[in-house]
Amino acid sequence: MATPDSRPVSDVAFTPAVKDIQTRRGSRRAYAHQEEGGGWQTDITPDLKAWIESQITAYLATANAQGQPYVQHRGGPPGFLRVLDEHTIAWADFRGNRQYITLGNLSENPKAHLFLMDYMHQQRVKIWGEARVVVGDDDLIRKLMPEHYKARGEQVIMFSVHAWDANCPQHIPQLVPVDEVRPLLEERDRRIETLEAEVARLRASARPAGGAKGETPRQP
Repeated sequence: MATPDSRPVSDVAFTPAVKDIQTRRGSRRAYAHQEEGGGWQTDITPDLKAWIESQITAYLATANAQGQPYVQHRGGPPGFLRVLDEHTIAWADFRGNRQYITLGNLSENPKAHLFLMDYMHQQRVKIWGEARVVVGDDDLIRKLMPEHYKARGEQVIMFSVHAWDANCPQHIPQLVPVDEVRPLLEERDRRIETLEAEVARLRASARPAGGAKGETPRQP
């Protein structure tokens, strides 16, 4: 897919300096072929929407006017990231340590990057765009706050998607959320207790009547 001025969408990341390195390292031809075939997408597809709204963690990268980068982690229950339309992702920004580095960066430089990693399924999606902070809109905060989640929404981050790309799962460690594992472990422990009780019952029923444990009854 190309931008209105016919440049590939991936040019948001593949600058001339990047392309020069790709050429010298031998990967430029493959990426050029990918660009000819459509390349990266700019619209949030239904499948991507469902995937984004199932995530429980996200990393938002910003930079200040001097170019100093900063990465902020944001997490919450599935649905804390909300896709409003084909080009907009929004979330209630929960109150944290009140450093406000991301907010300060966005006040100087709206360019941002959203990095989403699904460790359980070993999937990652990179999203380029711009972000802005919405302050004082209590109705919007309430609309975006996850139900029954114990956090305070302080403002809203609106992320405008310019391009996105999905990576291969190579080198992504497979991690499983504790909330997913705990019920399985509890069920396993209950099953073990049941089986141990059954083994004890069978051993008791197999003992000869009147005989002590491990004692063979005398023959008449």
